[in-house]
Amino acid sequence: MQRRQLLSTGFALAAPAWPARAGDAVQALLLQGGVVIAFRHALAPGTFDPEGFRLDDCRTQRNLNDEGRAQARRIGQWFRDRRLVPAQVRTSPWCRCVDTATLAFGRAERWPALASPRGSADAEKAERMAALGRALAAVPARRFEVWVTHQFVLQDLTGQPTQSAEALVLRAPAMAAAGAMAAPAGSVAASAAALGAAAASAPGVGVQVLARAVLY
Repeated sequence: MQRRQLLSTGFALAAPAWPARAGDAVQALLLQGGVVIAFRHALAPGTFDPEGFRLDDCRTQRNLNDEGRAQARRIGQWFRDRRLVPAQVRTSPWCRCVDTATLAFGRAERWPALASPRGSADAEKAERMAALGRALAAVPARRFEVWVTHQFVLQDLTGQPTQSAEALVLRAPAMAAAGAMAAPAGSVAASAAALGAAAASAPGVGVQVLARAVLY
């Protein structure tokens, strides 16, 4: 059974309620642009990678199973049904992330900033987080990017856990406030932007989580 359920924001503040059709609100956020929809890779059973794995050999890594590949394809269909085309599709170099992106969107740009942080030095992890923050802030209005990465990266970036193939719609703090001011009152876009503005006042790591989405 396909799951195309959209979940509300994880913030517990007095944020505006989602409109009746939550999918429209997420779509509105992507159409407004200035956002990234960041996915945890689709289902890849197990924990971590085998000892001695290599990034240049997918056979040595933990990979998507049949269900994970189907999840990725259904994510891509959700975007195609709405004619939503990302400006860029960036992914961790790990094969399960590259495969998720490729099956969903037909393309994948490997980006070390989205790599698994396991085993990395604190300074390297901090630089990756800084690179992600800079890239997020640089996404212009009317454009959105797709990032595919790992649970630990999303946890470090947002302070929120994710399940396999779940997405977080992210915006830099200044962009969230601007979006709330620019959207017409009473519109679906205004509801989505107001949610982002409420998130902007929440404590955290400085990245705004506008919505959580399960698109398969």
